[in-house]
Amino acid sequence: MKRSAESNSAAAKNREAEIQQILEILHKWGIHTLGQLAALDKEQLGARLGLEAIRMWERANGQSDRLLKLVQPPEWFAESFEFENEIETAEPLLFMLRRFLEQLAVRLSGIYFVAKELTLRITFTNKQQYERCFKIPQPTNDVDLLFRMLQTHLENFKSEHPIIAVSLQAHPIKPNSQQFGLFETTLRNPNQLSETLARLTALLGVDRVGTPVLDETHRPDAFHIEPFSWHFSNQPTVEAAVPGGSASDAVRTPHTTIALRRFRPAASASVFLSENIPAHLRSTNVNGKVAKQRGPYLGSGNWWAETAWARSEWDLQLENEVLLRCHQSPPSLRSGVAGVEKWEVDGIYD
Repeated sequence: MKRSAESNSAAAKNREAEIQQILEILHKWGIHTLGQLAALDKEQLGARLGLEAIRMWERANGQSDRLLKLVQPPEWFAESFEFENEIETAEPLLFMLRRFLEQLAVRLSGIYFVAKELTLRITFTNKQQYERCFKIPQPTNDVDLLFRMLQTHLENFKSEHPIIAVSLQAHPIKPNSQQFGLFETTLRNPNQLSETLARLTALLGVDRVGTPVLDETHRPDAFHIEPFSWHFSNQPTVEAAVPGGSASDAVRTPHTTIALRRFRPAASASVFLSENIPAHLRSTNVNGKVAKQRGPYLGSGNWWAETAWARSEWDLQLENEVLLRCHQSPPSLRSGVAGVEKWEVDGIYD
């Protein structure tokens, strides 16, 4: 393929050089216009200047055909409007966005496409722009549904400067046709879920709504919130838990298959020590004398930052054969005041 392209390029250059040479000769003959070229004898012109000169004579006389290659410009689904007067309320903005959506829906439906994303751009009097991309969970051309998505976002939108222009762009895609397996299912109404998430985000904040993802640390229950994604990933997420509920967790040693039923949150406890070893435990969930213990298992991290943590974990078996995990946290010394070590029960092994 590379050699073919190089040979085609070389042939084009040679032909261009030949045409330039013919034009120089024609100019010396006093031929400067197409009419003068068309008035020459075809056979005599070809005998003196060759086949390329004959092709030039045929084009000048309209005897050659050249195919017209149609190039279709890409579709651009966008609407924009500049306000005559500065606006400071959401009503004129929502009115224009509603009109934009109606026009875009008609254009998309005409070519059997739907919108998968919407990009909103707002221009202020100080020439700055605000841009927001709305990902549609289930691509659609439903004007009411798309308008509610924009309206929900703009309900809590605030700006320091008035608005002078607005534009809305739709990113088209073919309608999805997916066949699920026997045990697969889909959301009953993905767009309603998206609207609910948008309202929760506006009410609680961006950092409080999303998918919990485990942090790269050995600290138990360390996670952060990422924006909700409609596509599944293999990244581990934090199991949902409610106060007072429980969640499964793997036991420490690989020689057993029992599970740890965690307390959410961890239960505060009072532990009596005998020679620095737990001898008796008392909490709101479990109480009793310690019969066996394993530990301490020490863990710490982030010693260089304000998020420094350290803990000592114990696996305890009480006299009533309850097997549990608890941990001991050292007092915080960052404030310069010594504190009391804190004990908490993480959960019970089943």
